Amino acid sequence: MQNIKSWKIMKFGGTSVGIPSAVKRIIDIVRNEKAVVVASAFSGVTDTLIELARKCRDRDNRSIEILEDLRKRHYDMASSFLSADALNSAIHSIEKPFSELKRILDGVSALEELSPRSLDNVMSFGERFSASILTEIFRENGINAEYLDARPLVKTDDTFGKARFLEQETFENIKRFFAEHQGTVFVATGFIGSTLEGVTTTLGRGGSDLSAGIFGAALDSEVVEIWTDVDGILSADPKIVKNAFRIKEISYIEAMELSHFGAKVLYPPTVRPALEKGIPIWIRNTFNPQGGGTRIKNKAEDGDFPIRGVTSMNQTALVRVQGSGMVGVAGFSSRLFGAIARKNINIILITQSSSEYSICFAILPKDLTTAQAELEEEFAYEMQTGVIEPIETQTDLAIIAIVGSNMWKISGNSGKVFHALGRNGVNIIAIAQGSSELNISAVIKREDEAKAVNAIHEAFFLSGSRSVNLFLVGTGLIGGTLLEQLASHREILADKHKICVNLTGVADSKQMLFSAEGLDPKTVKLRLKAGERTPKELCSSGEQSSPFDIDGFIAQMKAFNLPNTAFCDCTASDAIAAKYEAILTSAIPIVTPNKRANSGSLDYYHRLIDYSRNRGIPYLYETTVCAGLPVISTLRDLFLSGDRVNRIEAVLSGTLSFIFNNFDGSRSFSELVREAKSKGYTEPDPRDDLNAMDAARKALVLARECGIPLEFSAVSIEPILPPACFAASGVEAFWRELEKADADFERRRLEAQEAGKELRYVAVIERGNFVSDGSAKISLREEDENSPFRSLTDADNMVVITSDRYSTLPMVIKGPGAGAQVTAGGVFADIARIARTLV
Repeated sequence: MQNIKSWKIMKFGGTSVGIPSAVKRIIDIVRNEKAVVVASAFSGVTDTLIELARKCRDRDNRSIEILEDLRKRHYDMASSFLSADALNSAIHSIEKPFSELKRILDGVSALEELSPRSLDNVMSFGERFSASILTEIFRENGINAEYLDARPLVKTDDTFGKARFLEQETFENIKRFFAEHQGTVFVATGFIGSTLEGVTTTLGRGGSDLSAGIFGAALDSEVVEIWTDVDGILSADPKIVKNAFRIKEISYIEAMELSHFGAKVLYPPTVRPALEKGIPIWIRNTFNPQGGGTRIKNKAEDGDFPIRGVTSMNQTALVRVQGSGMVGVAGFSSRLFGAIARKNINIILITQSSSEYSICFAILPKDLTTAQAELEEEFAYEMQTGVIEPIETQTDLAIIAIVGSNMWKISGNSGKVFHALGRNGVNIIAIAQGSSELNISAVIKREDEAKAVNAIHEAFFLSGSRSVNLFLVGTGLIGGTLLEQLASHREILADKHKICVNLTGVADSKQMLFSAEGLDPKTVKLRLKAGERTPKELCSSGEQSSPFDIDGFIAQMKAFNLPNTAFCDCTASDAIAAKYEAILTSAIPIVTPNKRANSGSLDYYHRLIDYSRNRGIPYLYETTVCAGLPVISTLRDLFLSGDRVNRIEAVLSGTLSFIFNNFDGSRSFSELVREAKSKGYTEPDPRDDLNAMDAARKALVLARECGIPLEFSAVSIEPILPPACFAASGVEAFWRELEKADADFERRRLEAQEAGKELRYVAVIERGNFVSDGSAKISLREEDENSPFRSLTDADNMVVITSDRYSTLPMVIKGPGAGAQVTAGGVFADIARIARTLV
């Protein structure tokens, strides 16, 4: 008799046994081992068998083709490894069960009925085929292997589709078999068992893991190895979270929690037999045998983080029972959950209000109709009398959970979870947390699953790092310069400051381009232009290109539903500014140098500011006034610290600042305007700057930031140019009219000079005697030698703030107030501020 404790249990999943290249790796892994190899069906075969059975029930002739494809797939695998004699033996060993399968399917077709018992019988053939073929391949490669049909050993109840194994009978059978049989490698069928009467059953989807755990527990193995196609249990699903990482070691209870809520590496019941025997489970990668994998133990070492992982399940429905008839009534919960248990419905999550007024619980959507009907029958009297309200249900939900045995040692974990979700606009529908603080679970909308998991994963595992998924509209002078700054500085930002800016969407006036994987800011402008001609050919994998439409752009941004999304508007468009409210209400922060929204209607301004403040969604517009100068933020700091701004005097136009700073008589006014245009300080039509509308909007923004409730029409504007200049039919006509006005400008300059003064175009914002009172005006003033505006050079801006605290000596903010580099730099700084609000 053999020493049964010497057996190693090695389970190989469907992806490990489904293709020849993977089977070659298994041969090398198993060679020289004394092992029970638990085999799953080839990848996708179980689903194919279910489809096949249903088509036979429906008498669908395509079932013949599916069965033949199934036979060919298994024959092809055998022929990839076996010589002629061995191949004949293998074909004989699998042809018999194929004939048996066909007889069963013929019966299903004849009766036009597919019972759970028959379906279990059909599904069992996947593992029977794979284990049989794998046995022959091992033998061909010099491994002393025997095929082991697990059904006579693994005994279960008759819950077809998800049978429960009978521990005493099963363990006795396995111990007796291995005590009586000699061998080096037994290739056992996973997933399947049989009732005490010998009827074939299955252990539920993923049950091959459970089969491995059963063999390991019965044989008191030192370890159970689960070989799959990933490097172990990861901190999150890598299909959802790109930077998920391998967990080296984890406790049984943590693994159970993670797998219960959707971690797909491990099947939840697998843990139980091993847990009871204290047998470690080692998750390993068939395609990377040298990788460390993940060890699951009774007591795992503490990790570097308060949690082990974030997991989710996206097929969830919620049932809510509520009413006054529940309050203080003993036994109500017993009736409720007893009714659910009678229908063999598994409850995933439960939460109850402290008032006892309501109980809600999560189940699988497929059980929802049955659960609702059973509860309506159970509480029919209470519902008829009105003490219990109609049963409420909700679908299209997901559950996210953070799991970690260290959570109880560190405070603030719940706050970190809820901040990450709230910051990203994820609404929590229900919450559950055990008193052990091992798990915090939340029910959310299914559409928010990926965003929620990524946000929480970043909050816990990348707390020193922040990321922003940036959507940019406008690639002109400011937007284009911002792209250049992103390209040159984002690596430094990531390395030194742990801020990662991922350009996810970008648009110019004609085209828009998206990629969840990220766009290269160096080339995106060229790709937009290329997209205008041949978008499909020039778009890389994962990129989407189409003609620009702001509603379509916002819809795509929302559809991506990425965590830490930010919208940046580098246009001067009223149409885009009009969309800010819709963007903010989608919990997407906004960064913009576009002053149209804040200088539009007062009501719209207040709606944006109030929503941002009340919901904590950043709305940053520092660069709407004086480019990168810290004017807006300074006013806010004064307000927050209890100061009151009484008066602001400011030169707010870089163009007008340049003109009047250099208007010393050496050149005419029109010549200075031409020079300003050549330096890029003006628009192609200089009247767009000289009409002072831009400066007036900035003055209005400053007035509103000071709490002065003005509409744009209330801003007093002294025109700089004579009416003939504005009436000119074109730019050339404008220049002619401007030259005619040179004498008037020179006369005014001389008058100021004779008084020892110089001309400056200055905005004045002044608080009145009442909260609702105040004024804003801009005019051409004569400044004496003591005026701070006399110190301005080139196109500098200056803001002079007089407040209760800064009354004797006003605060002065001075510097470049225009130019693509400083404005784009200010926008970039606001984007970085967005990142800093994420944790």
